[in-house]
Amino acid sequence: MVFTAGQIAGILDGEVEGNPEIAVHKLAKIEEGEMGSLTFLANPKYTSFIYTTKASITIVNKDFIPDQDLSTTLIKVDDAYDSFSKLLEYYDRVKSNKLGIENPVFMSETASYGADFYMGAFSYLGNNVTIGNNVKIYPNVYIGDNVSISDNVVIFAGAKIYSETVIGKNCVVHSGVIIGADGFGFSPNKNGSFKKIPQTGNVILEDDVDIGAGTTIDRATLGSTILRKGVKLDNQIQIAHNVEIGEHTVIAAQTGIAGSTKIGKRCMIGGQVGIVGHITIGDNVKIQAQSGIGRNVKANEVLQGSPALNYGDYNKSYVHFKNLPKILNRIDKLEKKD
Repeated sequence: MVFTAGQIAGILDGEVEGNPEIAVHKLAKIEEGEMGSLTFLANPKYTSFIYTTKASITIVNKDFIPDQDLSTTLIKVDDAYDSFSKLLEYYDRVKSNKLGIENPVFMSETASYGADFYMGAFSYLGNNVTIGNNVKIYPNVYIGDNVSISDNVVIFAGAKIYSETVIGKNCVVHSGVIIGADGFGFSPNKNGSFKKIPQTGNVILEDDVDIGAGTTIDRATLGSTILRKGVKLDNQIQIAHNVEIGEHTVIAAQTGIAGSTKIGKRCMIGGQVGIVGHITIGDNVKIQAQSGIGRNVKANEVLQGSPALNYGDYNKSYVHFKNLPKILNRIDKLEKKD
């Protein structure tokens, strides 16, 4: 796709300084810009690159005043970073605006879909599936019986959506995601074997949820596993049965959350965090990477370590821990003097 500086300025409500007809067809970092590319300058640390970049167009803040000659056409906006992000969203929306049903696919006679629908080859829609408007289903996607998908949802190639799942508006499900597989429910028998407990619940994603590639979200034993509005999950995360994650919580890769744990709103959870089952984590909690959470957590706590401590206490303790060999050596010397 090719856009001129004038067109881009129109999209961003910006002002062109330079050639409004110059065109770009790709994006680049400012230090790597070349002819035909679009870049932006938001961080003052990169200002020097605007005088050497070969990018055809650069988005800058309105208060930027060059003190050297420029070879790049400027588009001046209120907030360069925000405007570039909006442009990325616009570009992505245009690029992914596929329509129609490819062949071969399987679609149950009882399945239904709305306007501007796209379904890629080798995908499957089960019985009584209902799909809203402007939904994009990429190739090799499986959608089981009685699934409900609202408007403006994107499901990328290879995702598997088990039966009874409910997906809200504006959700994104990336490749390899599995939603609604059985939770890890087994009861021990007297002979040491384990008996499977049927998992009869479902998974609910509320509006604006984003699920990263390779993540798994288990269906509930009874009731629902629920991801509330605005939750963002990174790649390769495990969400167990009956977990509930509050609005606008974000979780980084390789985190595992055991069954029936409730996580509050606006939490930030780092990568490789392990969280035990049947606990409650309050709102606005921050958990550092590789922490282990084995207790209830109050709102607004910041935790690190395994088992996790208050972030400040952990840092103070770590100072002593890393000096432990020296401390022990000093104790040994003192004991020998006695």
